[in-house]
Amino acid sequence: MSDYPVARSAAKRVRKAFKRIRAYGGLLNLRCRNLLVSEPVTGTADVVVSMTSYGARLRTVDVALESIARGTVKPRRLILWLDDTAAFEQRTPALLRLQRRGLETRLSRNYGPHTKYFPYVESSAVFDFPLATADDDIIYPSRWLQALVEANQEHPDMVNGHWVRMINVKGGGITRYEDWTRRRDTGPGFNNFALGVSGVIYPPEMLRELRMRGDQFMDVCAGADDIWLHWVALRAGIQTRQVDDVARHFPMIPGSQSSALSDMNVGHNRNDQWIRALYSPSDLMALMTSGKTGSLKDGEGNAS
Repeated sequence: MSDYPVARSAAKRVRKAFKRIRAYGGLLNLRCRNLLVSEPVTGTADVVVSMTSYGARLRTVDVALESIARGTVKPRRLILWLDDTAAFEQRTPALLRLQRRGLETRLSRNYGPHTKYFPYVESSAVFDFPLATADDDIIYPSRWLQALVEANQEHPDMVNGHWVRMINVKGGGITRYEDWTRRRDTGPGFNNFALGVSGVIYPPEMLRELRMRGDQFMDVCAGADDIWLHWVALRAGIQTRQVDDVARHFPMIPGSQSSALSDMNVGHNRNDQWIRALYSPSDLMALMTSGKTGSLKDGEGNAS
């Protein structure tokens, strides 16, 4: 039995090494694809895909975009939002090649991580298609978007994500973010919390709700888009579900993690601070409700 912890540790190191090798292989493959492929990045799937990038990640964001562009289905629009004028004016050759194939690169005000979705919902009053959001440091598999679109078609009134955790309510309050458990089925719920890193698709009803609430998030959780998005869905009576029984976390682009916002938020307990400030007693009651509920009224919560 004494050898078991050693063997388990060795197996863990082997798995990590394999993941790194696979990630570097994916990086090389997608960089070559960017140089050689000329087919459009957009298609006929009834969805818009939106992403943002900043700083050092602008050197590798083309890899994330290219991984989406090679998908089994392609979105009607693929949008990259930039909040830096200099970066916008000096786009990399890889991004310019993607633009020639249909990528939209657009300039936005800096909304932090909310830039991945808010400029889009602000840009229109009518939403004919759902919105899928992606992160700029992930290599997405070829069926990534197809799985989201199919989930939306089957459950068009819900938020669907590849990685969902369950918000735990105990002793009259929400437990620490780090203690939330992974979802191991596809059951819908108000206590399901979608992690944007693996990809989430939002129905038009949710987009209208986000547009109506404007940029209130800048005052209550400027650095945590996932928290705001869940809270808005909860307030609108929109449940969240996981696409598959198993939560998915896809390979990270090598060299893109020098400034991971999620790590800083968890490490400094910022998520817990934002959650305590945002969720009200009425919200806690809704989190424990399994069935469909009406939307909560502004004024019942900590944000109005």
